[in-house]
Amino acid sequence: MADGNSSAGTSSPAAAWRIAIWLFVMTGLVAATVIVGGATRLTDSGLSITEWAPVTGVIPPLSEAAWLAEFEKYKTIPEYQDVNFGMSLDEFKTIYWWEWGHRVLGRIIGAAFLFPFIFFVATGQVGRGLGLKLFGLFLLGGMQGALGWWMVQSGLTERVDVSQYRLAAHLSLAVVLFACMFWLGLSLWPAQRVAAPRGLALGAAALTAVVFVQIVLGAFVAGLRAGRTFNTWPLMDGKVFPDGYFAGAPGLNDLFETVAAAQFNHRLGAYILAAGAVWFWLAARKTPAAARARLVLATVGVQMVLGIWTVLAATPIALGLLHQAGALLVLMAALYAAHGVRPDPAAVSLKK
Repeated sequence: MADGNSSAGTSSPAAAWRIAIWLFVMTGLVAATVIVGGATRLTDSGLSITEWAPVTGVIPPLSEAAWLAEFEKYKTIPEYQDVNFGMSLDEFKTIYWWEWGHRVLGRIIGAAFLFPFIFFVATGQVGRGLGLKLFGLFLLGGMQGALGWWMVQSGLTERVDVSQYRLAAHLSLAVVLFACMFWLGLSLWPAQRVAAPRGLALGAAALTAVVFVQIVLGAFVAGLRAGRTFNTWPLMDGKVFPDGYFAGAPGLNDLFETVAAAQFNHRLGAYILAAGAVWFWLAARKTPAAARARLVLATVGVQMVLGIWTVLAATPIALGLLHQAGALLVLMAALYAAHGVRPDPAAVSLKK
């Protein structure tokens, strides 16, 4: 079927509106999964399920014997033997439910995406171009599940936790999926883009990229549990460059393998992001993009306060999850700004 709406790739404006709403709901489900995934990390629950069963894994243990069988599997991995040796069955159930919930949410996302997608295609509401984009999102979701299991595997044999590199990759793909769904939803939503100088449009795109990098740096903080050390601000235990920064073998890998480096990098990223948000606000304040710039500045400001509070409090679970949710809100604000600012050759240059 040819696209009925050349700008949206749908059969009608009403279809574009319905698909946009669906994509925004999917964006919320991905956000929920990311936050629950953060909870599995903060509660050390991510290795409690030692097998990957995409279909049968949706059913949790339903009897005492089944619970004991799952517990025995957990007892074979290094995390139990070196960290949680002697834990009770009830304690195991607590961490199991977190990881089970995270995996089930992933399956719910798959179903909530696939069946409406089939319906929209079958009823002729989706054109070829949009259909390919949506199918690509579905494939990304499948890759995310496989990447999650690859991450878990890194902690089942020789480590007591998962690789911070694999955790960062897992989170990065989730954030890419989140961003693509939200961006595509914005493209289908009946809202006007505003004209602004080309430099401002490029700045909005660059700011979005900085937000993404900052989230990835946060994944290394989570992977190394770096948020529970250096719990002072603005200095790190009285120093600008903390002890342990580049303390290992020289090389770029040291930037991602010590708690000092992970937290310093994340703090530095926050300062760069804050400076970028202030620049964007100042540059946009007299343009039609002013409201979007204020939103970006506000979310970045709140997120910085949350980040400082989280560090000073040594990353309690509630604050850690709130900070993670805040990162997704900052990304949404940045995407909204980048999507809504249209470069206009006739607009006044930022240099004037």
